[in-house]
Amino acid sequence: MNPSLDNALEQALALAANEPAHRPAFFSLLLESTVYVLGDAGDGWIAGAARHDEEQPVNLQHWEKPDGTTAIPFFTSLAALQQTVSQAQPFLALPARTLFAMTAGAELFLNPRLPYGKAFGPDEISALMMNEGDALTERLILEGEMRITLSSPAEQPAQMIASLSRLFAEIKRVRRAFIVQVQDSAQEKPHWLIGLDCEGEDEATIQAVGRVATDTAPDGEPVDICLVGQEEPGISHYFIRHITPFYERKWGSWLRATHGPGAH
Repeated sequence: MNPSLDNALEQALALAANEPAHRPAFFSLLLESTVYVLGDAGDGWIAGAARHDEEQPVNLQHWEKPDGTTAIPFFTSLAALQQTVSQAQPFLALPARTLFAMTAGAELFLNPRLPYGKAFGPDEISALMMNEGDALTERLILEGEMRITLSSPAEQPAQMIASLSRLFAEIKRVRRAFIVQVQDSAQEKPHWLIGLDCEGEDEATIQAVGRVATDTAPDGEPVDICLVGQEEPGISHYFIRHITPFYERKWGSWLRATHGPGAH
């Protein structure tokens, strides 16, 4: 087995690097994982000892990046750490949440010098901790009346649609998904609006969709998300009546399982 892919977090990192649809699962798993960081905790420290608090000071290594800035390296496993250093060095095993809390304001890099890695800037870490794994999206509620223009784009965002469709196939709660461009009077350029027809309001689903959409939007364009209801007026009515969904949940496998041998 490849020692850099020998645990669930490393496998999730590799999947997330290759397909944005897997990134929400990776961030959620990261927050619940123990990671490894080069450094020590001063007097009384035991090599490789686990730490679960962020109050006591620790001495962590900073590695220089090609642009001259520095980042704190951390690793998904001890095997991954050992691949990147040429000689034995002290290290700590820390819950990822503890590491993020004690290094607030610093840049970190997961698995540097390995085939799959991820840079974490201070703002991304802060959002990740505050939003429980949703590093890039935030909810904005608009009050009052706003005149907006909705249009079906001639050129669809292919990567976004492909990655979201793959995500929906795993989530199962999404029945249909639509995409349009939306522009209000305060904006010079339109942005993307994704409409979700879901089984109930699921915050985790909305966050996962926001994460993947943000990662795959063309040229980093902003993306909004709204819930679509069959009997709802306004935007929901426009989606249902005028826009063909780019994703629609298929029921074939469920029906075959229900009506297969032994079913009544």
